[in-house]
Parts: sequence; C-alpha cells; structure tokens
Amino acid sequence: MQPITQLRATTFVLREDNIDTDQIIPARFLTTTERSGLGRAAFYDWRFAANGAATAHPLNTEAAGHAILVAGNNFGCGSSREHAPWALLDFGFRAVISSEIADIFRSNALKNGLLAIVVDPAAHAFLLAHPRIELRIDLETMTILGPDGWSTRFALDAFARRCLMMGVDQLGYLLAQDEAIAAFESARAA
Repeated sequence: MQPITQLRATTFVLREDNIDTDQIIPARFLTTTERSGLGRAAFYDWRFAANGAATAHPLNTEAAGHAILVAGNNFGCGSSREHAPWALLDFGFRAVISSEIADIFRSNALKNGLLAIVVDPAAHAFLLAHPRIELRIDLETMTILGPDGWSTRFALDAFARRCLMMGVDQLGYLLAQDEAIAAFESARAA
C-alpha cells in the first residue's frame, strides 16, 4: 500500500442506497485471493448484460478517472468479503464517502487502503447533489475540502488512520515495530 496523507480527486456519484457487497462484487467472482483484476468484476451485474456485453451504466460511461465514490446511504452492507474493497481499488476508486457505511465493509476497506469515510447527512446531501467535483481528503486534519470553501470533518479509528498514513496494513505495522519489540524483549530478559 502507498502511504496516504491526502487524496485529491474528483467524485463519481452513485445515489443508490443499500449497495451491498454482492452488488459491489458478485459472489461468483470470489474464487481468487489475488487482488489484481477484480476491478473488472466491480458492479459486474450493473455494468454487463447476461451475454457479457457492456451496458450504458454510468459506471461504464462516466466513472473513469474519478477516484472518489460518493454512494447512497448504507454502503457495503451484506456479507463480509475483502474482495469488495479490492474490486473498488482495482476499478480505480481510492475512497468511498457515504452517510453510513457498514462496519465490516469499512473495517475491510481501511485495512486494505481504501478510505471509507462517513460524513454527516448535510455533507452527504451536498456531495450527492454535486457530482464530479474535486475534493481534497486530508487525513492529518480529518477534513474534506471542496469547491468554494466547502468543507466537512470526518472521524477515523486512530490505528486505521496511522496505518493508512504509514502505508501499511496491521501486520505491516507490527513488522515495522521489530526493533522496538526486540529492545523490549532484550531489556526484559536482563
């Protein structure tokens, strides 16, 4: 993972509420533990017809180049699967913003380098009403800055925030503490 302190990107808006993990990546694509290539399966049943032909869904026609997904309420509900954030990352999204994100999805997302940000209903309404705007997400100040001075604050678990800013997952964080652990063990043995 790359360290993230700030993300500057434009938004793609999916206004639908209750987008579950099976819509994000259908269960039939959960046959791999490889993260790359899953972007093709992201929102597959929305983006492709039964015969495999691409549809005119905005995810096919308008999403390219937008790294921030603004989704309707209750994003990522349903079954737990790490493949969902993997698919979104491989599709090109680096952040998901909603007024409510399912806890398990949010945890999986943050552990895998996908910013999963919950904002208050007023900020969410503004973002839904203004697609394709440029935002700057700042993890140091935990603020989202938009056009014309618009801004909102958000909260993240302190450990998840630290890992994102370091560019490591939980195991990577522990491995980075190897010298401190060795020093503690050495001092304790003495």
